[in-house]
Amino acid sequence: MLQYIIVEHPAFAVTGLLSLVFYVGTWLTPSKSVGRAATALMTAAVLLNAALITVRWVEAGRAPFKSLYESAVFLAFNIGLLYLALERLYKTRIFGVPAALIALATVVFALTKWDAEIQRLPAALQSGWFVPHVWVYFVGYAAVAIAAGISAMQILSHRFEFVRKLQTLKFGSVLSGEELNLEKISYDSIRFGFVMLTLGLLVGSVWAKAAWGDFWVWDPKENWSLVTWLVYGAYLHLRKVKGWRGDAAAWVAIIGFAVVIFTYVGIGMLPTSDESAHVYTD
Repeated sequence: MLQYIIVEHPAFAVTGLLSLVFYVGTWLTPSKSVGRAATALMTAAVLLNAALITVRWVEAGRAPFKSLYESAVFLAFNIGLLYLALERLYKTRIFGVPAALIALATVVFALTKWDAEIQRLPAALQSGWFVPHVWVYFVGYAAVAIAAGISAMQILSHRFEFVRKLQTLKFGSVLSGEELNLEKISYDSIRFGFVMLTLGLLVGSVWAKAAWGDFWVWDPKENWSLVTWLVYGAYLHLRKVKGWRGDAAAWVAIIGFAVVIFTYVGIGMLPTSDESAHVYTD
């Protein structure tokens, strides 16, 4: 199986890169075939990623979410899968470029952290809560990652005519004449992501109670997960109650994703990271 994984790595990385190239092509040409090729390549990348996760799962005899490498592969899978769902839902490929770019960057990061050695789960992680806790969190991370990419497009559309015109691109790269509401799409994605992050916190709290006797143990990773939740809670509150719109709301979405990145990988740089049972190992 190890040989299969080694072959699979460049396959899904190259497929992801090609999907990015073709999504850029949907911005430059009205050809329907280019758009369909972009979607097909993204689908292929997601399927290859799923195959890699499955092989690792079988080989390890456990869910492959323990190491930084394993979790990054899983995050890339969720970003690609969620993007395809949004593409179908909103019938547009215009945010295929930021979604493919973020997914590809996650894949490249995973490859830099590749670990051939399968690690056993520590006792604290050998729980039925492990898989649902990680899964809902990474679906939430994928949702806010895509929202950050869409928010970046929203900001750029106010400064560059070319990006603004992209908002009229529908399926097949055909100009529809009706402008998409990027802010609403980003908002909907963050709402969904916030629900997943909330579920992640709740599941984690129940798990902590079962494992350590308390719902909250003030672990550094737990604390930053709470900060992430509060940032997106503030985004939803400000948009709904205070009427925040436009670039201000988009910047909060982007800052929120920066906090997610720090919570995911940056926390390992903190002096208190050794105290955490949640920090991913290389």
